Amino acid sequence: MSIYSKILKKIKEYDKIIIHRHMRPDPDAIGSQVGLQKLLQLNFPEKSIKVTGYDEPTLTWLAKMDEVADSDYEQALVIVCDTANTPRIDDKRYSMVDFLIKIDHHPNDDLYGDLLLVDTDASSTSELIALFAFENRLEVNDSIAKLLYAGIVGDTGRFLYPATTARTFEVAGKLRQYAFNFSELSRKMDSITHQVAKLQGYVYDNLEVDENGAARVILSQQLLKENRLTDADTSAIVGAPGRIEDVQMWAIFVEQPDGHYRVRMRSKFTPINEIAKQHNGGGHPLASGANAYSKDEVDLIYQKLKEKAKK
Repeated sequence: MSIYSKILKKIKEYDKIIIHRHMRPDPDAIGSQVGLQKLLQLNFPEKSIKVTGYDEPTLTWLAKMDEVADSDYEQALVIVCDTANTPRIDDKRYSMVDFLIKIDHHPNDDLYGDLLLVDTDASSTSELIALFAFENRLEVNDSIAKLLYAGIVGDTGRFLYPATTARTFEVAGKLRQYAFNFSELSRKMDSITHQVAKLQGYVYDNLEVDENGAARVILSQQLLKENRLTDADTSAIVGAPGRIEDVQMWAIFVEQPDGHYRVRMRSKFTPINEIAKQHNGGGHPLASGANAYSKDEVDLIYQKLKEKAKK
């Protein structure tokens, strides 16, 4: 029995299902989480299926979360989408149930859950949810296809990142056959506010690049407040340094209200996730996140990137 069949079998055993995803969600987290919810609601209308987590203001146009009470977890199945490790799971009530399914495409460093579908060859968790639907011959409608397509587009950088495979295009092609407003979705995902556009200009003006192509930029709380930007807004400019030909790997340090720095790390060719793991983070080989708790740690992370680029 395939893992897709095993997951479907377990889903059929429960009348209540609650779907979680990671904190600070991106389009893939929302797309896979709510896409799975809508998929199960369509095929199992008799079941209670809810999604939980923080409503990220920049993504409420894609989907919103449900109100979930503690009593909803009684005799319920929990499915966690797109979350590599337990500290990053949004809404800690996932631990209140007896059975948990993990569906993810990040390196499986945290083997949590009772049933795991982890495929690091997948471009996104939304791709895995689509495969789950197709492999089990479940009914898919236009709104489900839109959510999963958005998740794939988000995590592949519009099919530009190395994780994009022939299978990714095949899955996206099947989803594209449904009648959602593709042009409207593409415009929405490609649009940025005037404030974010100014931030992108700041990144280019203030990017520090060494002779081997290691780059960094620091975004202070003062800068964010002066330009009325949130931490979530900064995610829109993460790929900006990579458009520069000479830049090979980079880190964007975003100061948080408590003074520590959220670190977004990217690389074109050389894996950098081991550096992220050394600083309370992790992720994909070429796309990771970490944390720095002082200016010295900011400098240390950048020094490690420079040494990696030099090698």
